[in-house]
Amino acid sequence: MGIPMQRATRLGTVFAALVAMVSTLPAAATSDAEDAPVAPSTGVVRVEQAAADDLSTVAADRVAAMTPAQKAATVVMGHIPTTDPQQLRAYMADSAVGGFILMGSNIPGSESALRGVTAALTLDPSLPPLLAVDQEGGDVSRLPWDDFPSSVTLKYEDPRASELAFAGRGALVQRAGIGVNFGIVADVTDDSGMFIYRRALGTTPESGAERVGAAVLGEGAEALSTLKHFPGHGAAPGDSHQGIPRTGMSEADWRAGDALPFQAGIDAGAPLLMFGHLEYTAVDTAPASLSSRWHQIARDLGFRGVAITDDLGMLQASGISAYSDPVANAVAAIAAGNDMVLAVVFSDASTATRMADGIAAAAESGSLSAERLDEAATRVVELRLQLAAEGRGLMPCGECAAAG
Repeated sequence: MGIPMQRATRLGTVFAALVAMVSTLPAAATSDAEDAPVAPSTGVVRVEQAAADDLSTVAADRVAAMTPAQKAATVVMGHIPTTDPQQLRAYMADSAVGGFILMGSNIPGSESALRGVTAALTLDPSLPPLLAVDQEGGDVSRLPWDDFPSSVTLKYEDPRASELAFAGRGALVQRAGIGVNFGIVADVTDDSGMFIYRRALGTTPESGAERVGAAVLGEGAEALSTLKHFPGHGAAPGDSHQGIPRTGMSEADWRAGDALPFQAGIDAGAPLLMFGHLEYTAVDTAPASLSSRWHQIARDLGFRGVAITDDLGMLQASGISAYSDPVANAVAAIAAGNDMVLAVVFSDASTATRMADGIAAAAESGSLSAERLDEAATRVVELRLQLAAEGRGLMPCGECAAAG
C-alpha cells in the first residue's frame, strides 16, 4: 500500500510495537552459550522504531500465511449493536473480521466507557482491528462530547479552521481507542436542498479542496482519515440511503470539478477512500462502489491506501433486485477493487461471517481472483500494522524509551 509521507514521518517519532528486544541479556560465559537456555531477563526492554517500508513486507508475509477464509474475514468490517464488552469480544473472536464500525448503538455515555468498548474489540494489540466511526461533527456525530466546529460552519471559514477542528476531532477519536475516522466529506454542492449540503466541507470544488486537504493534515497525526463519498454526491442528485443517485457527468468534467477535493485529500495523505453507491453513467453504469473503472480512476489519482465501500446495506435498501443479495454485493465489491466491505443496514451478527464465507468461496472457485483478495487483505493488514506501530495497541513495557 505504501504509507503517506506525514504518516511515515510520524512512525519515526512514535514507539513501534513491531520490533522489541531485550537489550541487557546476561553475557555469554562460554562459546557454547548460544545453545544453552537463557534465563529470563530482568533488563530494560528496548523498543525500536520499525521502518515504514518493513510494514508492507510484514503484511504480505502475514497474508501469504493465511487461509482463504482468514483472508476473506480480514477484508470485512463487521458490526453488532451493543456496548456489552463480552458480546463484542466474542463477536470479534468468532468472526475474525478485520474491522468494526461503531455506530450510535456502540457508544456508551462517557469516553472512559467507550475505551472499554474499544479495548474489548481489540483482541490482539499487535494487529489491532480497524475500528472506525462516522465522526464528521455536526449532523453526523457519534461522539456526543465532540464540540469542535463542523462542516456546517467550516465551509464558510478559512481552511485553517478545518485543520484545527479536525486535529481536535482526530484526538477525540484516538483517545477513545478508535483508529479510523470516516469523517471527511469531500462531496461538493452549493445546493442547500441536497441532503449532503450541510455535511460537505465546500460549496465549490476549489473551496472543498482547500478544506478537505486541511482537514486531512489536521487529523492525520491522530487518526486515519477517510475521504467520502467517492466520486462525489454533488453531481448526482438523490440520497444514496434511499436509492442509487445518478448523473450523466463525463469523466473529463468530473476531473475538472468534483474530483478536486478528493485529489486534495489524497495528496494530503488520506489513507482510506470510501466509495459511494453513485452512478456516473457516462463513466460506468455500475455504482462506483461496484465499478472497477472508478477504482482504477482513484488509483490514477495517486491513491495507494485502503478502498472501502459505503454501507452495502444501502444497496439493498435501493430496492433494485440486482443488489438484493448482501453476499453477492460483497464479492462484487472486492472484485471491483475495494479492499474492505462493510454492512450495517439489514445486517445481524451473522452478516459479516456470511460475507466472508462468500468471498472465500469465490476466491477458491476462481470467480474472484485470488490475487485480488491477496492485494486487498495485504492493504488492510498493513494499515492494521501501522496502527500497532504507532502505539495504538498495548505497549510491551511499563516504561519505554525510543531507540537510538
